[in-house]
Parts: sequence; structure tokens; C-alpha cells
Amino acid sequence: MKRHIARIYRDNVPSRESLEQNRFIRPVAHRVLAPELWRFTRRSVPRGVALGTLVGIFLLIPGLQIAGAALLALPCRANVPIAAAMTFLSNPATTPFLVGLSLYIGNNLLGRSADISRFYALIENHASVGEWTSWLLSDAAPALLVGLFVVSVVSAAIGYLIASFAWRARIGAKWKARAQERADRRTPPVAAVAEEPAPVQAAPL
Repeated sequence: MKRHIARIYRDNVPSRESLEQNRFIRPVAHRVLAPELWRFTRRSVPRGVALGTLVGIFLLIPGLQIAGAALLALPCRANVPIAAAMTFLSNPATTPFLVGLSLYIGNNLLGRSADISRFYALIENHASVGEWTSWLLSDAAPALLVGLFVVSVVSAAIGYLIASFAWRARIGAKWKARAQERADRRTPPVAAVAEEPAPVQAAPL
């Protein structure tokens, strides 16, 4: 299981070189790639999980998700590779579900009955800026944006809590293992006590 998770992490987390070449990050690459933003600590990891989840779900634009997470990691002091990896939660397999759930929530909160078909049509037809602007002024856009905001915030909060508990459990297990190791070193080995042979009784005359 650990190997499987590690392989997924290696396959999805962008390298420093790839982030440095990203045209959106290039102007501030020297700050985004600072060593302190790539360290795995009890504060930076949960922040990275929450930030990447928030950006990945709310910003459904491939290419901008990683850049947005990396740029926001700077003021939030979040772990950059974790934040970038969490944006992959929104992918071709999960996006239809996220969009449908967000539109359902947005319609209920705003009292609307917006249709999502126009949104998918704009994506498939590679719509221009003017077409996207027109859609943003329609009834569907507010419902979807409100729903995406709710889903992304709730998911980010859940991700933060899970990451925090997992980190504490991992650190606790390490401390427990170290304490057990120190205890084993202090305990002297039990010496084997040689059994004395029973006295041989002389046979009666």
C-alpha cells in the first residue's frame, strides 16, 4: 500500500524544474522554489493538502490549477509539492461528479434550475473569452460557482483535518517505536541459569 501511494505521488507531483518552466510561475519562481516551501512539516503538509484541494476543485482549468496552488502556497506557507499533487483530485474521471454536485448545491442555495450543458459545450468547443464572459453572466454561472466554492471549502477543511490527524499518528508511531527501542537497549539480557545436576543418591547396601 505504501509503495502504491509513493508511486502515485511520484507520478503526479511536478518537479522543481517543471514548475520553474511554468509560464505562470516563472516571474516568482525563485520564491516558489524556496527550500522552506518544499519541506514536509506538521504545519506545511496539512496546509498543502487543504490548499491543493481548494484550488483543484474550484479552479477547473487544467494548467492553471498547479500554478494557482504553487503561487498561493507562498503566502500560506504550505508545502508546494503536496499542494500541487492535491490538484489532481479534479481530473477527467472526477470532474463530472464535482460539477454535477456543485450545480445541485448552487441551484438549491440560490433557488435556480440552471443547466450544465452549456458549460460542457464551451469546454468542448474551446470557447473564446467573449463566450465565457457571456456564460458568466448567465443563470448557470452563479449556481455553479457558488456550488464549487462550497464543495471546495468543505473538501479542503476535511482534507486539512485528515492530514493533521494522519501526521500526528505517524509522528506518534515513530516516537513510540523509538521509546520501545530505547527501552529494549536499557533492559539487560536475561542470563540463562545453568541447572545444577541433581545429587546422585548412593544405593542402599
